[in-house]
Amino acid sequence: MKQIGAMGRYIGKVTRREVALAAGTSEAVVSYVVNNGPRPVSSTTRQKVLDAIAETGYRPNTIARSLAAGSTKTYGLIVPNIRNPFLAALAHALQQEMFSTGRMLLLGDSDDNKERENEILRTFIERRVDGIIWYGVDRDVDMRDAHAARVPVVVLDKTPAGSEAASVFINETEAAFEATKHLIDHGRTSVGIISGPRKNLNSQDRISGWKQALELNSNGASDTLSFEADYTRGGGYAAAKAMFSGSLQPDAVFVSNELQALGLLAAAAEFGVRVPQDLAVVCFNGTINSAFSTPTLTAIEQPTRAIAKASIKLLLESDPFMVESIECAFQLRRRASCGCDYERNTFDRDQ
Repeated sequence: MKQIGAMGRYIGKVTRREVALAAGTSEAVVSYVVNNGPRPVSSTTRQKVLDAIAETGYRPNTIARSLAAGSTKTYGLIVPNIRNPFLAALAHALQQEMFSTGRMLLLGDSDDNKERENEILRTFIERRVDGIIWYGVDRDVDMRDAHAARVPVVVLDKTPAGSEAASVFINETEAAFEATKHLIDHGRTSVGIISGPRKNLNSQDRISGWKQALELNSNGASDTLSFEADYTRGGGYAAAKAMFSGSLQPDAVFVSNELQALGLLAAAAEFGVRVPQDLAVVCFNGTINSAFSTPTLTAIEQPTRAIAKASIKLLLESDPFMVESIECAFQLRRRASCGCDYERNTFDRDQ
């Protein structure tokens, strides 16, 4: 018999047999109460078992029960870098939505490393997750292991043609176009870009949208106003310093990432460049952080809650192996950095 601690609980792991002894029933009856079947149990006996569970501190092995039922009610989320505020906000929305369904979401951070990303995928598969939500380092996601294990995947990005995964995404080319056009609508005639690494397909989409907006408005895209940088504050800072040190100075810039834009603001302060008077700025993937920079940042915002709901609906309600795509609507949040009149509203202050 196990020892009983100061709080009246059994010390160590309590077994179903010990619950049965405390309740004066069989282990089978304890199982029927815990699993709510398959055989009925009288209300008196059920209460005895529940009292014994409370007395002993017994905790059912939910993992074993889930595996026996063919489902762990656990899902995996793969992201390239949880330090990115947008990805953190997206992960939070996904976790909240998944939790509301009675399921758990495990986080795997690949640290922008493709090999580590694949290792996380294999680990999730080994842990018998019921599905995976994947925001990849790039769009070239290798899902062969997941397909072989019959684990459904939803990719949080536009997938390449021929991909065998469901996806939820926004149109990044269109969003970049709208951001650039907004700067042009402010009367800016020389609009540059700070892009992400050009090898990334999402960087290429954002560059494409920037170019289309300039070409449509007869401005023309100039490579001398295009600066490549990592999606970090440091990347944006270095790119902005190079831009401010060049011979051709833009009067506006589309920045492909909020972190890059924060780095740009730091460089602008050092160089005495006034935002938005001297340089109008719009960034991509804005979060609530954009409302608390100086000046506040006009930004393309992705609908994290809508993306979370759509992703989980694909995993839980649709054929999990059907190649289905859901495009969500983005929003251009107008603030001060582009030259729009802006005052922090209640929503901003409450975040």
